[in-house]
Amino acid sequence: MENKDKKTAEFKVLRNGPLQVSGDFILKSMRGKVIETGDPIFLCRCGGSKTKPFCDGSHRRVGLRD
Repeated sequence: MENKDKKTAEFKVLRNGPLQVSGDFILKSMRGKVIETGDPIFLCRCGGSKTKPFCDGSHRRVGLRD
């Protein structure tokens, strides 16, 4: 039976920017500690963020292009 109250996690690559994650998810550290469960979050794809794994807008500075 499907739970209609539960929203499936969605991952969306934003053009020239971060990965947007929304829906029902839990982000954990390498050691298994829960980092984030909010909705939505934006994860760094460029490698330049000072707040990894989260995006801090560095993709503009480093010139990330898809």
